[in-house]
Amino acid sequence: MTAAEGGAAAPRGDQSDGAGLQGKVAIVTGGASGLGRATALALGKAGAQVVVADLDAQGGREVADMVGGRFRACDVSDLDANRALVDFAQEQYGGVDIAFLNAGVATGCGVGEDFDLARYRRAMGANLDGVVFGTHAVLPALRARGGGSIVATASLAGLAAVPLDPLYAANKHAVVGLARSLGPALAPENVRFNAVCPGFAESRIIDHLRDMLSEQQMPVIPAEVVADTVLRIITGNGTGECWFIQAGREPEPFRFRNVPGPGKPVGA
Repeated sequence: MTAAEGGAAAPRGDQSDGAGLQGKVAIVTGGASGLGRATALALGKAGAQVVVADLDAQGGREVADMVGGRFRACDVSDLDANRALVDFAQEQYGGVDIAFLNAGVATGCGVGEDFDLARYRRAMGANLDGVVFGTHAVLPALRARGGGSIVATASLAGLAAVPLDPLYAANKHAVVGLARSLGPALAPENVRFNAVCPGFAESRIIDHLRDMLSEQQMPVIPAEVVADTVLRIITGNGTGECWFIQAGREPEPFRFRNVPGPGKPVGA
C-alpha cells in the first residue's frame, strides 16, 4: 500500500547540510527572490551548478552571478518555456540532476463576487501548471542521468483549510497530491519527487499580508530555513514526502495517518 492509500509514509529523508551536491546541475524556478533565491544560493554554496529561472531578469541574473550560474527567463505557466529551460540547462551544463519547482504567486481573488478569471488563471498557471509542466519537461533529462530529485514548493495551505484564500489552498493541495502520488510512481526510475510546505515564509508572496502578520505577531520563517530544508530533501532518501515548516518546530515530513484508501475495509 502506498502512502497515498493511507499506508506508512516513505522513509524520512536524511538530515543533511547539502553534502554530495558537488558538480550536480540544478534548476531553480522563481529563483530571483525569496525561497528560490535562498535555495539557489544554498545549492551554489554546496557545489551545485545552478540555472536560475524567473520572469524577473534583473533579480535572476544577480542571483545567477552570485552562484556562478546561468539565468534563463521563464514563464512557468507556459509548457514550451519549461521545455526550453531544460534544454538550456542541458546545453550549458550537459544535463540536469535537480529541479526545485518553486515559482508561485498569490491568488488575489476568491470564488464569490471578488472572483477574477485572469487572476485565477494566473495563480493556477504559476502554482500548479508550473509544477506539472516543469516535471514533464525535466523528467527526460533526469532519466538520462539515471535519476534525480524534484522538489516542488507547496505550502502549509496544502495541508490545512484556508478559508481566507480557498483558491490558493486548492492549488497547493494539488501540489501535495502530486508529490504523494508521483513519489512512488517515479521511484522505480530513481527519480524522487517531494514537496516542501512552509508556513508564512520570507518572500514576495506574503507582501500583501505583512501588516496582518505584524498585527497578529505571527513569525515569518526566514527563507534560509526553507532553503536548508530543500537541501535536506534533495540529499535525503525519501520520496513522496511533504515536509512542513513551522516557526519554532523542526521541519519534517507530514504524516498522513489513517487516510482511507480504495482497498477493502478492515473487517469487511
